[in-house]
Amino acid sequence: MPSADTCVPLERVDFETAAEHATLDVPVVEGDTTAAAIRRLLGARRYRCASHVVVVRSRQFAGIVRVEEALAAPDHETAAQLMDAQAPVVAPGIDQEVAAWQAVRRGESALAVVDARGDFAGLIPPDRLLAVLLAEHEEDLSRLGGFMSSTASVRRSTVEPVRRRFRHRLPWLLVGLAGALASADLVGAWQARLEGMVMIAFFIPAIVYLADAVGTQTETVVVRGLSIGVRLRQMLARETLTGLAIGVALACVAGPLLLWRWGNPQLALAVALALFAACSTATVVAMFLPWGLDRAGIDPAFGSGPLATVIQDLLSILIYFVIVDAVVT
Repeated sequence: MPSADTCVPLERVDFETAAEHATLDVPVVEGDTTAAAIRRLLGARRYRCASHVVVVRSRQFAGIVRVEEALAAPDHETAAQLMDAQAPVVAPGIDQEVAAWQAVRRGESALAVVDARGDFAGLIPPDRLLAVLLAEHEEDLSRLGGFMSSTASVRRSTVEPVRRRFRHRLPWLLVGLAGALASADLVGAWQARLEGMVMIAFFIPAIVYLADAVGTQTETVVVRGLSIGVRLRQMLARETLTGLAIGVALACVAGPLLLWRWGNPQLALAVALALFAACSTATVVAMFLPWGLDRAGIDPAFGSGPLATVIQDLLSILIYFVIVDAVVT
């Protein structure tokens, strides 16, 4: 007979299948157990779910007895006489929505999970069935309303424990740390250029920041679009043109301001061109990176931000120094 202490920790799993909702911490009896013995069993301790009594033959599932029937039955009646031998069952790997609706169609408030050998693998309690139905209802409404194509992953990411949050986010930030070190190496490669004209270094933070800001805006739009089922090709042209327009606008504003403030036309031109190129590149990176992560089955909400920042920072610095080498004498 399954042990009660092997129940699935409901608060610590990503709910998708029937088995992940099931618990073994329920009253389990053999078919010859009397109603009086069942009542004593129910009063002996607290169960995770006591709405139904599971009846087994050895380890194999035989049926379930509703607790109200067990409480009202004569002392001598057995579990085999009281049980519903045709109670609905589901396999451990069946989708949670299918399992919940099967219980609803059969008029049961709990659902037994049975493995391929017929062994009892757990009971899905009424509160879990209700939670599944509510979640699936919300998801259907969200799809109809165009809010997002799947609310399940969003819901999991907001309620998942600290350990999982840490595990999901830290690897991407370590990638960011590696990118920061690479950026330092990249700047160091132009050390001689910087020593010859220190003013060149003044504008690196501005170019990197503005490119990141443009990329973040595009990335937010793309991630939102992907979440509601919008394909990248539907956003590609407009976002690309928007990125180009923003790059032109920033370059047109920055060039005259730099010329007025520092009086160096070559450097002003180099910064303006770098802003245009970096912001345009940021738009492309911010579009294709979330799309690639989504196609790979990775949540773009976790990875696209840090990874896009690393890539764009390196590209922005490289673009700036290449343009400076070409324009500033």
